[in-house]
Order: sequence, then structure tokens, then C-alpha cells
Amino acid sequence: MDTTPTTNKKSEPGMIALATLILVAAVANLNLSVANVALPSIGFAFNASQVQINLVAVSYSLGLAASVLWFGALGDHHGRKMMLIIGTLLAIPASIIAGFAPSVEILIGARIIGGLAAGMAFPTTLALIAALWSGPKRTKSIALWSAIGAAIAALGPLISGYLLTFTNWGSVFLITLPLAVVALVMAIKFIPDHVNEEKAPVDNMGGLLSLLLLGTLILAINFAPVPNSGTLIISLLIIAAASGILFIRRQRSVENPLYDLKVASRSIFWVAACAGIIVFGALMGAMYIGQQFLQNVLSYSTLDSGLAILPAALLMILVAPQSAKLVESHGSRFTLLAGYVFCLLGFLAMLFLWQDHIPYWKVGLAYAFVGIGVGLAGTPASHSLTGSVPVKRVGMASGTADLQRDFGGAIMTSIFGALLTAGYARSIASQINNLPASAQQQITSSIEVTLQKSFSSAAALAQQNPEYSTQIINAAKYSFLAGDHWTYFAGMVAILIGAAIVFFKFPKKEEEEKLLAQYQETDVENQGK
Repeated sequence: MDTTPTTNKKSEPGMIALATLILVAAVANLNLSVANVALPSIGFAFNASQVQINLVAVSYSLGLAASVLWFGALGDHHGRKMMLIIGTLLAIPASIIAGFAPSVEILIGARIIGGLAAGMAFPTTLALIAALWSGPKRTKSIALWSAIGAAIAALGPLISGYLLTFTNWGSVFLITLPLAVVALVMAIKFIPDHVNEEKAPVDNMGGLLSLLLLGTLILAINFAPVPNSGTLIISLLIIAAASGILFIRRQRSVENPLYDLKVASRSIFWVAACAGIIVFGALMGAMYIGQQFLQNVLSYSTLDSGLAILPAALLMILVAPQSAKLVESHGSRFTLLAGYVFCLLGFLAMLFLWQDHIPYWKVGLAYAFVGIGVGLAGTPASHSLTGSVPVKRVGMASGTADLQRDFGGAIMTSIFGALLTAGYARSIASQINNLPASAQQQITSSIEVTLQKSFSSAAALAQQNPEYSTQIINAAKYSFLAGDHWTYFAGMVAILIGAAIVFFKFPKKEEEEKLLAQYQETDVENQGK
């Protein structure tokens, strides 16, 4: 019999515990986004290819997305507070290594380690919210956690942009150090030791398979635009497919699965999971491409490009409380679809308005739409997951909620990065081919490779050849715009697919309430057996 202490309404903790959990999540959220504004500087410092720049951006999400399911289950079994503390503690050396990395490869590795640290701490924050609060208080707590987390992630570029005006790129990875120290002390002091934890053993083999599946899939997407990498991509996809098949088979056969497929098959659960992946992926993808667009094409300073995203951050915070009210009054389906509408408007604004020499209002409008969309959709995407699982499975729900953000961000950033890389390289090659024969003869193969490598490489080449600087930069800008338009279109397609899934598969308010009550009744009966 499970004798783990439980909480009830009388023993629900105060705001200090919620503030602690939000602060721990803030460490992960900030680390998720601080690199974006520094990507052009990092590319220039290391003469990095666009693929390496993509990997710097996505490596943190890769480590986090690949580990959240496993680490969330470990927290359910061994202690959520312990995982919270270990993850926050490990974030400190990971940030220091990233901040002083001597090469882009070490920087990518440090970011992956930081992502794994966040995989320990971040899923635990939502699991504890689901375990410590119930009813409307849980909905409001999740709304605050979701909105403040997303806003902090969006504010990352602003803080980074300010630092980059007087320090080098490494400083952006040191931002979270004081936060991590404070969060660590608060977690030790204010978070309960044991809350509704699972006594059954953890499926560690399933955890390894899930890590392989997600990690290799994300890497395969990132290497897709690299020339002569077909063998590597196929190998990664084979590993991902084999891991996926073995993972599903194991979860169906093992007595205590890491990921309960019966619970995951519940319509409220799996639709909310898919919806969140696309919504949060859209946010991270927009931030990733947007920061490079602002600096490379519009020539914004790092500070100005950070300030440019303020509409998204502010509106996410302002809209989130309304989202919680909409979930209570109109249901999750309505609120999710409303969020999707605004996300779609954001990408339409990017596709049709984001050109060279545009005024800021066109940039701010697109970010405002995305901010409203994520603010509306974030709460129901997370709330539906935690509300449709047994209390002992909140680690699985929180892991999936984190997977929404991190896998969504990693996948969308990887897809956007691959499309940007392919579109940019193709446009540069086309421009070279359209030059007169006499001009083509002056462009050596090494120069052509450098031009196609990334915008940063082209900018470095322009500095080395000032007499051709204007032509090189104009060609690079034109090619960047060709590539980023592919990404906006891909974002729109993803949002429309997600909206269709929600519209046709997510239950309306009355049916949602019936299903949630049915799930709770079934889970209570199963727990009593």
C-alpha cells in the first residue's frame, strides 16, 4: 500500500512555493532562449556554418526534449524535490562551460548538458504544481507558470541583447547563474520533500529508448541540408525508427511503463500534446528566425533586436489570465483554437510584411500576434495534460507538457533551420550562376563555399574584401530572405495542421468535462485495486 504523504486543500502551499517553482522553470526557460540573439555573433566569432549555428540554437532543446520523459519518471519515483535540486545545481557548470567555450563544438556540447540538467528540473516544476494544487487553483497556477515561463523565454533575447552591447557572446550563457543559485536555495527551503510519488520501479530501458528516439530524430533534421551527409541522416533516422518501435513495444509489455500508452491514448491527452508541440514550436521557431532576420537583414543592434520581441513577452503575460478564464468558461478546445488563429496571423504577417527596410511596426505586429496566440493556447495545452492523468502519473503529464515546449521548439527550430540553410544556399548558388561569365571566373570554389556557408560567413568575407562588401551583403540579405520565407510558410502549414487536429479531435466543453470526470473515476477505481 502506498503510504506516501499526500496534500489536500487545507495543506496547499502558498505563493512562495509557486514562486519557487516558477523561478526554477525560469532558469530553464532563459537558457532556452538566450542564445538566439547571440547567434550572429557566435557565427562570426567561430566562422561557423549555418548548420553549426542551428545546432547551437537547438542543442539545449535537444538535451531537454530527449530527457524530460525519463527524468520526469525518475522524479516521480525517487523524489521530485531531489530532481529539482540536482537539475538546478547541474545548470551552473553547464552555463559556465558554455560562456567560456573555446570552440563551437564545445559550446554545442555544453548546451546539450544544460538541456539535460533542465530535463531534471523543468518537468518537476509542473508535476509539483499538479500534485500540490487542485481545481481552479491548479488552473491559475498552471496559467502563471505557463505565461511567466514563456514570457521569460521571450525576454531572453532582450537581456542578451543588452549584454552584447558591451560584452562578448559568452556573457549570454552566464545570465542564469544568479537565478540558479537563488532558485536552488528556495527549492531546498520551500518545496515539500515527498508529494504523491510513485513506488513502482522506473522503466530505465524505456527512458534510454525515448532519449535515443528524440535525440536522433532532431539531429537528423538538423543535418538534412548538409551536403554529402545522406549516410549520416539515414543512419540517424534508422536509429530513431528502431528506437521508436522498441519503445512502443516495451511500453505495451512492461508492468510499469515509463509512458502509459493507455493514458496517452485519451483524446484530451494526445490532442493537447500535439497542439502544444506546434504552439510552443511556433514561438521558438519565430524567435530563432526573427533574431537573425532583425540583425542580418534589418541591421538591428543586439539590444534593438532584443527589444523588438517585447510585444510577444508582454502580451503572453497579459493574455494568460484570460486564457485560464476561457478554459473554465468555454473549454480547452475553444481556447486552443483562438490561440491558433493568432499564431497563424503572426506567421502571415512575417511572410508578407517582413522584408528589407521595413518599419518596426511590421515586426512588432507579427510578434504581438504570436504572443497573444501562445498566451491563449499555452494554458489549455498544459492544463489538459495534467487534468487527464492519474495523480501518480503527473510526472508523465508534466514530462509531456515540457516535451510540448522543448520537442516542439527543437523540431520547429530544426525544420526552420534546415529550410533556412537550404533556401539561403540555393539562392546564393542561383545568384552566382546568373552572373556574367567574366564575374563567375573571379569567384573561386572556396569563396563560393564561404558564401553558401552562412550569412555570418558572408559578412566575414565582406569585411575581408571591402571593395565588394556592398554586393556581398546585398546578395546574402536577398538569400536570407529567400530562406526565411520558406520557414514562415512551413510554420503556417504546421499551425493549420494543429488547428485541424484540435477542431476535429478535441471534445467540446460539455464532453470535455464528462471525459475528465470519467477519467478521474476510472483512475480512482484502478488505484483502489
